[in-house]
Amino acid sequence: ERFVVEHPEHKGSIAFLLTSDEEGPAVDGTVKVVKYLQDKGISIDWCLVGEPSSTARLCDVIKNGRRGSLNGLLTVHGSQGHVAYPEFANNPIHHFAPVLKALCEIEWDQGNAFFPPTSFQITNINAGTGADNVIPGHLEILFNFRYSTQVTHSQLQEQVAALLDKQGLKYTLTWRHSGSPFLTSPCKLITATQQAIFEVCGYEAKLSTGGGTSDGRFIAPTGAEVVEIGPNNSTIHKVNECVSVNELDELSLVYQELMNNLL
Repeated sequence: ERFVVEHPEHKGSIAFLLTSDEEGPAVDGTVKVVKYLQDKGISIDWCLVGEPSSTARLCDVIKNGRRGSLNGLLTVHGSQGHVAYPEFANNPIHHFAPVLKALCEIEWDQGNAFFPPTSFQITNINAGTGADNVIPGHLEILFNFRYSTQVTHSQLQEQVAALLDKQGLKYTLTWRHSGSPFLTSPCKLITATQQAIFEVCGYEAKLSTGGGTSDGRFIAPTGAEVVEIGPNNSTIHKVNECVSVNELDELSLVYQELMNNLL
């Protein structure tokens, strides 16, 4: 609003998009807006995502890309029984244990000049009836890959399936691919962002592709230049997640200066 008041005849068009499903399956929100714009023949030149990207101090990091995200739901099938008679049961936890060790020790790739190596994380494991004398009949595992451009999501799927098959597990595996990696190379938007941060904050920001995903993954494939700058992320996805109101105020000045540089 301050920018438009000061520059009512600015040479661009400015849109503000706020979605509520970025942390979920992300099948609505930005995805639908991008499709609408494409159907209307409207293109985005520059996109600023307000993802919390700062680490030690406000705007010390500019995210100019993100890794891809691949989620897996694995169910290992066994046979339920009494713990005193294991010969009449088949414990899926025991069978999965060496596979878990192998998955955690694999070096999926070494990353490259722009992306850190692909990471693998178990996010949930669930089995059992709650009784201490029952061998469970199945085991459910949720896991996630944050992957670099050195590997594709299809290659990761094939590698996991090959390992499970090698161990002779009886399993069901479903996948949800929630975003491919993207990278914004040095461009007008990055230069303008760096200048805005230096003008407002007085220091230079570094470029990074680390961290999670964002809605930028849906906008970058359209050809738009995409960067992410936002408040401190030290409490991200923790209990009592929060941001500083003072940081939001100062961040608005950075955004305003960025628009000054571009428009």
